[in-house]
Parts: sequence; C-alpha cells; structure tokens
Amino acid sequence: MAGMKKIFVLASFAESLSNFRGKLLAALAEAGVEVHAAAPDLSVDATTTRALTRLGSRCHDVPLTRTGLSPLQDSGTLFALVRLLRQVRPTHFFCYTIKPLIYGTLAAWLVGVPQRTALITGLGYAFNAEAKGLHSVLQRLLRLMYKVALSRATRVVFQNPDDLALFIQLGLVEQDKTALVSGSGISLDEFCQQPLPSVVQCHFLLIARLLRDKGIYEYIEAARLVKARYPHAVFHMVGWIDSNPSAIRENDLKSWIAEGLIHFHGRLDDVRERLSASHVYVLPSYREGTPRTVLEAMATGRAVVTTDAPGCRETVINGDNGFLVPVADVEALATAMAHFLDDPKLIARMGQRGREIAEEKYDVNKVNAQMLKYMGVVA
Repeated sequence: MAGMKKIFVLASFAESLSNFRGKLLAALAEAGVEVHAAAPDLSVDATTTRALTRLGSRCHDVPLTRTGLSPLQDSGTLFALVRLLRQVRPTHFFCYTIKPLIYGTLAAWLVGVPQRTALITGLGYAFNAEAKGLHSVLQRLLRLMYKVALSRATRVVFQNPDDLALFIQLGLVEQDKTALVSGSGISLDEFCQQPLPSVVQCHFLLIARLLRDKGIYEYIEAARLVKARYPHAVFHMVGWIDSNPSAIRENDLKSWIAEGLIHFHGRLDDVRERLSASHVYVLPSYREGTPRTVLEAMATGRAVVTTDAPGCRETVINGDNGFLVPVADVEALATAMAHFLDDPKLIARMGQRGREIAEEKYDVNKVNAQMLKYMGVVA
C-alpha cells in the first residue's frame, strides 16, 4: 500500500524481541505500521517466531554474532543487513544493543531508510572504568564505532539520564537528537501486585545473569553477614552463567549452594511465581540502562534494595520504596537488608510505594507512547 509505514526492528538475541520488546511491537502494529523483526537464528526459535507472528510481525534471520570483534564476520553482517533492508524497504529502522546499533544503523543509513532510531539499553565493556593495555585499545575502538554509527541515526533514545550525559560528554552523540524514556516500561497487567507471604522468614531475591558487575559476589557476602545475625533470613537467586568475560565462577556458585547461603533456582522463563514468594528484591548492579527485574519487582509490590548507580538509582527513592547503597559496598548492602528484619513493617509499606511508582512512571503503555513519537511513527 502506497504511503504505508514499515519498520525494521533489529536485535542481537531473538528472545529479547518477544520478552523485552513485545509490547512495543504490538503498539507499532496497532498504530498501523507493518513490522519486520530480525535477529540471529530467529527462524529456528519456534517459540519466539510464533509469539512475534501473533503480534503481527514478519520475521527475518540475520547473520550476527552477539560478542567478539571479527572484521570478516562483522563485514558480512553489514552487507547482509544492507541486502535485507533493500528487500524490505522500510520507512523506519529501530535497533538496540551494541552490534545491531553499530551495523544496523550504518546499513539503514546506506540504504536510505528515512527514520533511524537507536535505543541505548545499557553500557557494556566499552564504558567500563578506565581500561589498560589491549582492553583500552578495544574500548577506544568501540567508542569510535558508536560515534560513527550514532552520527547516522536520526534519534538516539536513552533509558537513564546518566548514560545520556556520558555519551554527550564523550562526544558520541549530538544532544539535539537525543531523547529520554523510563526504561522499557513494565506491563502492569502481566506483573500484578501480589499479596506478601508471611513474614515468619524474610525472603530476599536477586534475578540476573550471573556476572560480577551485577553485584553477585556482593550479594553473597552481604547474605553471609546478614545470616550471621538473622539466621531466619532466606536468600534466593535466579539466573544463569553465560560466556560473558565477567561471568562468575561455576565452582563459586556450587560452594554457595552447598554452604546453604542461597536457594538457587536457575534460569526461569517466568519469574512471577518467585517474585510472589519473596519479600524484598535486591539488585547490587554496578550499572544498568533501567533494570527490568527491578520494575517487575516494583509492579509486583516488592520493596527494593539496589545501588546508587546509573539506571538503578532512578527506580528507587531512598527510604520510600526501598534503599539505595553504594556500588560494591557489602557492609552497606547488608545494613540495608537488615532494615527489613529489624522493622518488618517496611516490607509492606515500601512494596506498596513501589507499585505506585511503577504505575506512575513505568507503565509500558506510557513508555511506548513516547517511543512511537521518538521513532517518528506518530506525531
């Protein structure tokens, strides 16, 4: 149909399209936009393909590796994206995470897609503390690639003000093309407020990929301190070890389980039951875009302990819906968790405030309405 809007959405991980962007894809389809979703090996992920098809999206495979820098492979990714975009001929392009952002935005610019939107969902190793040696060379290269790609974007959307300020400070993006949203939002219908379990024992929960910079080791050491004073405190962990260079050691995980420090639940496709069984959610991360698990916990009506770090600090008003602690401060983390054991009334009061803040600020429908404007899909 002449004049019909058509968007091409590029991800580095197929599941993320339905799990993290499903509501956005649905909103695009409801706005009358023809949606094309692409990711590596999407066609072999039958569950995700079915979910995307139900949302009204057309699915495409792209040859893209999530990690590593191989000039040959990455050149192949760029050329494959150019070919695919020429076939689809979208009017709008949208991407998130580092490789889709770099190669996707360049491909969309080369093909002449009019509206090219990049979403910064968090900062990886390209923005860690000052690196040395080979890591420093790689860091400078990645930042240069970001700068080149973002100069070809028509809009760059950030999920927290710290990341936005850093990109401007480093000269990676022009301020006049930036925008800010409250994370990816959360579905308040899917994550309903749940009654709290009995407070005979206080159950703390962490959900994350098991990486050092998610604060896993701090969580464990703080749990050890808390359990020494409050033996009835219970600590749960949901997650998995992947190939990331900062992944924790599997032997450490096994020793924590054997020691009885944590109840480990592995990787869960649906975390709602585990959230419902908890009293307090804990995420001692070093940096986030906006942590989805914190939003899920808040929507469920759970108090939150997280760090005074970019992305995390926006979700918690200290002393209102939870507590903020300094990054990598085990003592402060243990003290924050102990507040709920000393005064169990905080659990319900702060959990209720978390739900209210989720409704006010993080409703996925409100966030997506902003996203559609920033993407140039609606006026």
